Amino acid sequence: MFPDGMLLKSNNYWDYEVVKMKKKIILRGLLGIPVGITIGFVISLFISICIGDGSFHPVAPEFIQTTGNELNAVILQTILCAVIGTGFSMASVIWEIDSWSLAKQSGIYFLIISVVMLPIAYFAHWMKHSITGVLSYVGIFVMIFATVWISQYLLWKRRIKKINARIHGEDDQKQN
Repeated sequence: MFPDGMLLKSNNYWDYEVVKMKKKIILRGLLGIPVGITIGFVISLFISICIGDGSFHPVAPEFIQTTGNELNAVILQTILCAVIGTGFSMASVIWEIDSWSLAKQSGIYFLIISVVMLPIAYFAHWMKHSITGVLSYVGIFVMIFATVWISQYLLWKRRIKKINARIHGEDDQKQN
């Protein structure tokens, strides 16, 4: 029914799209390294300001004890922030898979960033090592995710509405 070349052409296109997506994932991952480190530093700075004792608190005191000294803790936390930045950035390509529903994109993205973030947060002592501490951190993480997700959803909904208004406005003018 279909010429033999049709299937080959289709497979080549799919291979091209997969390679293109892999390149995008790698490039975003590389960009995520400095972004993750920067965000980690800014959070440490903000926490130090909130503590308000005039000192810089780059890591949790418990993490210093775990790693042996402050320098080791800072180095390891910097690497972990780079991993988080890489993971979040790489996962962001999920939002470009048009064949997936918004619910599927959101669920898979949330699952990936949770798998990246939560073990690192536990290891770096960003949460208390208790059931209450873990549940509190997860709750805050979910609330931040939901807030960002809803904000982005509303922003894009408004942008799409403006685009549609322009399109329909131009169509109405052409008909007159």
